[in-house]
Amino acid sequence: MSVYSRPVVMLLTGLLSLTISIAVLNTLVPLWLSHEAMPTWQIGLVGSSYFTGNLVGTLLAGALIKTVGFNRSYHYSCLLFAVATLGLGLSIGFNSWVLFRFVAGVACALIWVVVESALMRSGTLQTRGQLLAAYMMVYYLGTVIGQLLLSGVTTALMTVLPWVATLTIAAVLPLLFNRIDGQGMAAPRVAIWPMLRRRNARLGVNGCVISGVVLGSLYGLLPLFLSHQGLSDGNVGYWMALLVSAGILGQWPIGRLADRYGRLMMLRVQVFMVIIGSLSMLSHAAMAPALFLLGCSGFTLYPVAMSWACEKVGPDELVAMNQALLLSYTVGSLLGPSATALLMQRYSDRLLFVMIALVALVYLAMLLRKPDHHQTPVATA
Repeated sequence: MSVYSRPVVMLLTGLLSLTISIAVLNTLVPLWLSHEAMPTWQIGLVGSSYFTGNLVGTLLAGALIKTVGFNRSYHYSCLLFAVATLGLGLSIGFNSWVLFRFVAGVACALIWVVVESALMRSGTLQTRGQLLAAYMMVYYLGTVIGQLLLSGVTTALMTVLPWVATLTIAAVLPLLFNRIDGQGMAAPRVAIWPMLRRRNARLGVNGCVISGVVLGSLYGLLPLFLSHQGLSDGNVGYWMALLVSAGILGQWPIGRLADRYGRLMMLRVQVFMVIIGSLSMLSHAAMAPALFLLGCSGFTLYPVAMSWACEKVGPDELVAMNQALLLSYTVGSLLGPSATALLMQRYSDRLLFVMIALVALVYLAMLLRKPDHHQTPVATA
């Protein structure tokens, strides 16, 4: 029997459409606010409100899945994101955008937990790695397509919102006539907090936090950094596409290397690459290779760290561990852009890459300490 059943394929198809919408908004929201001459710290807080919504949505996801199942949870979450997207067109104001981006963040977190948990429960210990790899590839492919679209379409607010909302609603269609197996209604409820306290999974949890800081800062503030360098919205999209494309290209080889040499070794290499890429961004002459290095290492950090932690739990604990890891990632995504935006506002835009390098260095110090025994995993990252 194929790993990629019809419901799984339909779920990933819907995710692709949805991710394009998310990518477009994540890039354009800070640019739209910048064009309105909003201060950098307020732009950072709007970004943080989105990640705060992620945090809340992660906590709510388990109960929602338990109550209505995977399919309806997915449908409701997509529609909620479409409403939050259209709400941005009501007015360009700090308070209203904080609210609507918060709601969008809740919807996105619900979608991610639903999709990741459904894929994990649809697979076995031997096939979960393949499903996770497919999930990450589809997610980043949608992100690249979204960035490339920005170079070929008008980026005016009221022009973008209708077709982005349409794409979001279209993401509902593939699962209208396909039901995900294992709806989870009879699955035992496992608390999230014990997952976060597991000593043998701590490096994986910490890795998700660091990944959230790195990717949250890059997604939320790199477009602003590039815009302040004088780049047009279309060119910003190209550079963001380069960043995410590097993440796509790095998924398969880094996953294979992690299987062969162990996740600890690969996490050390990845974090070191993040540090080198961040420091290289301080030199404008090396921006292309530096962004490629950052994308290749930063965008593959989450799945490797996630796989590390998921190896430590049983099948009945996968949904809870998945929530715990996404929660950890979200905390990092919330704290990273907030603190970095304030530093950029007060000192220099270059602090974006200094902060990324510093948090990566802290994680590298954790990885270099003598770890608990860790076996080479069965599942691939």
